[in-house]
Amino acid sequence: MSELQDLYQQVIVDHSRHPRNFRKLEGAGQHADGYNPLCGDKITIYTRVENGVIQEVSFQGSGCAISTASASLLTEVLKGKSVEQAEALFQAFHDLVTKGGKAAAGLGKLAAFSGVSEYPGRVKCATLAWHTLKAALKNSPEVVSTQ
Repeated sequence: MSELQDLYQQVIVDHSRHPRNFRKLEGAGQHADGYNPLCGDKITIYTRVENGVIQEVSFQGSGCAISTASASLLTEVLKGKSVEQAEALFQAFHDLVTKGGKAAAGLGKLAAFSGVSEYPGRVKCATLAWHTLKAALKNSPEVVSTQ
C-alpha cells in the first residue's frame, strides 16, 4: 500500500472511530433522515443555515465505517460554507467516489474516499450523508434512500 493510501485509510478509520459533530444539533433549522438498505446505514443530518451560510452541521445514526467517516468529514468541511458551495462539494465528492482519484484535486481530507470508486457497493455508503444533507438543506420530510 502506498503512503498516500495508508494516510487515506487512517483518516477514514479515525473519523469512523471518533466521529466529529456526532450529536443532535439543538436549534437546527433543518434536518433530514437517510437510509441505505444495502448496508443498513441510518443517519440524520441537522443543519443551521443563516443568510445562505451553513453555520452548524451535525449528524446522528449508525452505519459502517465508510458511512460514518463520510458524515463526520462532511460536518467538518461544510461549516462556514454557503449552500451553493455545499452543492458544488456534493458534486465534487460524488465525482470522486464514482470516478476515482482523478477527481480528488482540491478536496482536502475528502480525497481519502478516492478508493471507494473501486468498490461500487460502497459508493452508496459514502454518499448517504451527502444525499441526506441535500434533503436537509431543502427541509425535505421524506427519508432519503440510496435504493
